[in-house]
Amino acid sequence: MLKIEIDENSGFCFGVTTAIKKAEEELSHGGTLYCLGDIVHNSIECERLKSLGLVTIDHQAYRNLHDARVLLRAHGEPPETYEIAKKNNLELIDATCPVVLKLQQRIKRKWEEENQEDCQIVIHGQAGHAEVLGLVGQTRGKAIVIENADQIERIDKERHTYIYSQTTKSLEGYLAVVDKIKDYVSKDKACESFNTVCGQVANRMKGLEEFAKSHELIFFVCGKKSSNGKILYKECRRVNPNTYQIESPEDIDLTLTCNVDSIGICGATSTPKWLMENCKQTILNYHNIKENEK
Repeated sequence: MLKIEIDENSGFCFGVTTAIKKAEEELSHGGTLYCLGDIVHNSIECERLKSLGLVTIDHQAYRNLHDARVLLRAHGEPPETYEIAKKNNLELIDATCPVVLKLQQRIKRKWEEENQEDCQIVIHGQAGHAEVLGLVGQTRGKAIVIENADQIERIDKERHTYIYSQTTKSLEGYLAVVDKIKDYVSKDKACESFNTVCGQVANRMKGLEEFAKSHELIFFVCGKKSSNGKILYKECRRVNPNTYQIESPEDIDLTLTCNVDSIGICGATSTPKWLMENCKQTILNYHNIKENEK
């Protein structure tokens, strides 16, 4: 008999769950609610909230908005966003993840404490990612962003260096980058690193590894924009080459499910549980039809 299991540890992280609950609560009061950027990097969940009345806008539209309610998503925002709100009489519903907010405060404090002519803040993260833009904003745009060790030459080896990470990055990847930077920076300069990868995200890696090993076939469900999804999918595929990334039930190649006895369904911190359930149901429906045809 075919076994289909959904990874109990997959799905929305605390920050995303809180942001979506705030959006639903505000929408229940009526009136227009804007969201600055996609509330979560999952197009299907974004469409669901759009159907409830959530209007997603970009930063250019935000600058021209006045006298309105705006939700700030879990990724966080740079100081400029709050300055615009004050100027344009915008009511902010701030759903910044507490982990991200704490990291913003740490970076800002370090930036203000140090002699900025002689020090540099380095952020290991995805350039242009919403969270990273918020972190860089704490230094008024002066922080250096590197995604991997190949970009290490962006760093000035003759300046004191303080290294942080985007919260949804791989801890293993961050530590590898830190080692490279510490070898690169001149020995007479300070070079300190701070583990700012979210514990909830880091802990999922090991559990996901075991989950992927325990099934013949894995469907990893996540949005194409999800930074966390790319990392976790890569890890799943590393331990189980029979892993396929999908965005919705429609993406499932159902023929792959015919010659296996065990299927695992998992996802990113931006993947809703209901979407993984729909994927499971799609596979079950397919096999029920095939059974009836016999």
